[in-house]
Amino acid sequence: MAGAPDGTATQRLVKIALDERTVVRRSPEVEHERAVAIYDLLEENSFAPCGHEGGPYHLSLSIEDNRLVMDIRSVEDVRVAEVQLPITSFRRIVKDYFTICESYYQAIRRATPSQIEAIDMGRRGLHNEGSELLRERLAGKVDVDFKTARRLFTLICVLHIRG
Repeated sequence: MAGAPDGTATQRLVKIALDERTVVRRSPEVEHERAVAIYDLLEENSFAPCGHEGGPYHLSLSIEDNRLVMDIRSVEDVRVAEVQLPITSFRRIVKDYFTICESYYQAIRRATPSQIEAIDMGRRGLHNEGSELLRERLAGKVDVDFKTARRLFTLICVLHIRG
């Protein structure tokens, strides 16, 4: 992607921050998922705010007043856009995802490989569903590829943890 002649190298995220004001103590598994999602996002992503030809971008994610807030800024810290999405559309899938993740973490400790695989397939399916929902909600605001949406959905889930 770097050095792409069509300018796509600039249509990407280079910094990501989560609103830590509402963060509670996270389990090691959740903290690991957060760290991996951020690392993977920064390594490879496609993120293009509609109507903006600049980039690369810094992204801050938070939840305020039942809305997911995406504060998008240039590397010079100039606001490019603020995208707000109703969080209610994500609640069911995030709740279901948390439930199946808990089952998955328990299964890793004591289930058979085939049971773990079955739970993991369900977990990945829900994660894909949440990623597609995010892409739908961002349509016309920010263009993201599927991998980027998957990693952003992981971070949205982390923001939902209130303790």
